[in-house]
Order: sequence, then structure tokens, then C-alpha cells
Amino acid sequence: MATVDDCDVTMDPEMEILSDEELEREAESFKEQGNAYYIKKDYSEAFNYYTKAIDMCPKNASYYGNRAATLMMLSRHREALEDSQQAVRLDDTFMKGHLREGKCHLSLGNAMAASRCFHRVLELEPDNSQAQQEVKNADSVLEYEKMAELGFEKHDFRMVVFCMDRALESASACHRFKVLKAECLAMLGRYPEAQSVASDILRMDATNGDALYVRGLCLYYEDCIDKAVQFFVQALRMAPDHEKARLACRNAKALKAKKEDGNKAFKDGNYDAAYELYSEALTIDPNNIKTNAKLFCNRGTVGSKLKKIDQAIEDCTKAVKLDETYIKAYLRRAQCYMDKEEYDEAVRDYEKVYQTEKTKEHKHLLKNAQLELKKSKRKDYYKVLGVDKNATEDEIKKAYRKRALMHHPDRHSSASAEVQKEEEKKFKEVGEAFTVLSDPKKKSRYDSGHDLEDDTGNMGADFDANNIFKAFFGGGGGQGYSFEANQSSGPGNFFFQFG
Repeated sequence: MATVDDCDVTMDPEMEILSDEELEREAESFKEQGNAYYIKKDYSEAFNYYTKAIDMCPKNASYYGNRAATLMMLSRHREALEDSQQAVRLDDTFMKGHLREGKCHLSLGNAMAASRCFHRVLELEPDNSQAQQEVKNADSVLEYEKMAELGFEKHDFRMVVFCMDRALESASACHRFKVLKAECLAMLGRYPEAQSVASDILRMDATNGDALYVRGLCLYYEDCIDKAVQFFVQALRMAPDHEKARLACRNAKALKAKKEDGNKAFKDGNYDAAYELYSEALTIDPNNIKTNAKLFCNRGTVGSKLKKIDQAIEDCTKAVKLDETYIKAYLRRAQCYMDKEEYDEAVRDYEKVYQTEKTKEHKHLLKNAQLELKKSKRKDYYKVLGVDKNATEDEIKKAYRKRALMHHPDRHSSASAEVQKEEEKKFKEVGEAFTVLSDPKKKSRYDSGHDLEDDTGNMGADFDANNIFKAFFGGGGGQGYSFEANQSSGPGNFFFQFG
């Protein structure tokens, strides 16, 4: 190694070589100026002057201690830790040096090392109240760490966030605590907060693999899978052994591929295959709430195509439980309820949709469901006659003939009073139904859901089903009719006879 004598150095003849005493005075002067700037909270200038003092006297523990205090105020805790450690190496009895070292350790999340430093202070000064309090702070951080670890194992992510918030009150510069908090915020679906914490770390340390992983995790859980994969890959570049990033990257790619395969099968009309593919995708990562909500909704759509309406409703219900803002799932479930003629439930879902997104389309769907609900609460004249809603005029007449004869009061004259009353009621309903469905105008209004009270207002006490019966069977003009028992046909068999 070259020595000073080996170097060809030209000395400045005017350079003044200061004595040790003069160097100390100069250093003290720089320290005093640093103190003045520190009091003014101009920490950058204070740092510069303390550095000059150290350059003059590099073996003065107090100068390192002062610069450590300044670096702490500048949130440069790792550099502050180095200075405070150098201070106590130079002077193991330097109480402030031990105290600052402990504070740096604690700020950086190393509570055990911090506790050792504070206990050293108490050895030097047993009644030091600041050290006594800092020991308690270090113990609290250690306790919160343990609670957070247990909470994470139990997937109690709210507890972990709470513990990390408390720990960060003392360990404000601990990236490890911040990353754990951010990861748990992501698991709770609080993505903007998680992104903010991770971004703060990356601004200070762009190569932090944990923070890169959390950024990717947020994007992954927000169903931005391609961008998420980019962050996972970047995290693995920074930390090749990052198992969480590796697993998340693998899951993201598998989930994307399976979902795309399901979508393709659906578009091709291969509904059975699509149903299976969506089901397989749902097993990949139960924690990916947003993507799984979409998968449940997609499977519900396939289920409705396969006429598995109840299964489709169940899948859509799972989707909205995972994501209460998922409009598409509400719309799909509402349509399934409409298909099942469960109009109350359909109206409830359409109301939820319309409250969220007041579009013309959603308003139309809600009104249509409300109309169908209104119609469903009236007498179903088609059911009364036992015909389909698309029945022809001739089919309606045949149905009336059959039902009117079946429920005519004369046919049940020998029955009990209770049976006679019930059959009379049914006979009247059959007459009402025929009155409406046999009249094209009334039938149109009935089918469209308009209030038919005006048309059927006289179908109460004033409505006489016998008049309809007479008119239909040609019994008008005084012509009589009767039901007589056919003895040879057995009990309960009647034939209709005009008089």
C-alpha cells in the first residue's frame, strides 16, 4: 500500500497547519454554529456544521451525537443510527449517544435492540425518566408485533392493522411494519390506503420488494391482473426469494387464463364447459374478492342459459356478497327472479340498481318489474280458466264452457253449504275471467297491467255470473236450464239440459 511518503504531493506553502488545540477550537466553533441552526430548526445547515466539526475532530463523541440528533429530525434514521453507534463506540459512557441509538433502533422497528440501549442508559443514570418511558415504548412495540403475528395467522387483518398503527407510533420509520399494514389493508379490500402506504415506501426505497409486492397485490385484487403481474415480476427481480410475490404471480396468471377460457366457451355457446371453467377458476384464490365476484356472476349467467335458475340466483347472491357495488350481478339476479315470477325480489334488486345508477334503461327495467308485480297481485284470469296467456279466442271459450259447467251452483245443490259457497265463488270467478278475456279491449288492458277496476267495477255484488252463463249457452229469452243427476253414471255425475 502506498504511504504518504510515496505520494507526490505538492503542499500549498500558504496552507496553515493547525495544532490539535486549534483544531478543537475550530471544531467547537462549527458545533456552536450547528447548535444555533438546530435551535432554528434549520436541520440541513445544522447537519453541515456538525459534519465540519467531525471533520476537524473525528474522535469527539458529542459531535456524532449532535449530528445523529439532526439526522433523526431529517428522518434519516439509518444514518442517525450509524452516527449514534459511532458516538458510543468512542465513549461508552455517553448517555445521550445510547439514548439516540435506542431511539433510532425503535424508529426502525428493532425494539429488542432499542430496549438494550435504553437499559444501558439506565445503568448509567438509573433515574433517567426518558429512558424509563422508552423502555415501555419498546416493550409495547414488541407486544404489538406478537399480536400482529397471531392476527395474521388467524386472518384477522383488522387486528393486524390496529397493531401496526399502534407500533408505528413509536416505530415511524419501520418499512416492515408499514408493508405488513399495507398488505392487510389490501386483504381487507382497502386498496387506496394500501397503495398509498406502499407508494410512500417506494418513494424512499424504489427497490423495496415487499412494497412492490403490495402494489401488485392491490392491482391483482382490483382485477387489473396484467399490471399486477408486472409488479410481481419486478418484486421478484428485487427479491428473487420473495415467495408471496411468486405465489401471487402464479395465481394471477392461472386466474386470467381460466377466466378467459370460460369466456371463450361461453361465446362459443358451450355453456357446460364454461360453467366448469368458471367453477375451476373460483378455486384458485378465495381471497381475490373482486375477480371471484365476476366469476360467480359469469357462472350465474351460464346457469340461467342452462335453465338452472335457482343456481344462477345463488351465484349472483354470492357475487353481491363479495362486492355490494356489483351492478351486473344485481341485474342478472333480478332477471332470474323475473323468470321465476318472483317479482317482489326482482323489484328489490332493480330498485338497488336504479338507486346506484339512475339510467333510462334501469328505470325501464324497474317499472316493468313493478308492473309485473302489480299484475301478479290481481286475480290471474288465465289460471282461473286454466289456459295459457297466449290462448286463442276459441281456447278461451272452450275453457269457459268446461269450468262454468264444472262450478255451476246447480251442479252442487246437494253438497254441503260450505262446498256450495266455494263452488259459487269459483263459478263467479270463471264468469269474471271470461268477461275480461273474451273482450279484446278488456283483455288488452288486462295484459298490459292497467287497473281493470273501472272495467270490472260491477263485478262485485252487482256482477251476475248467471247472465254470462245464459248468454254463452244460449239460455236467454226465458229459456231454462237445469242440472240433473244421471243415476246410471254414479254419484257426482251430471248432465246439462236446456228446458
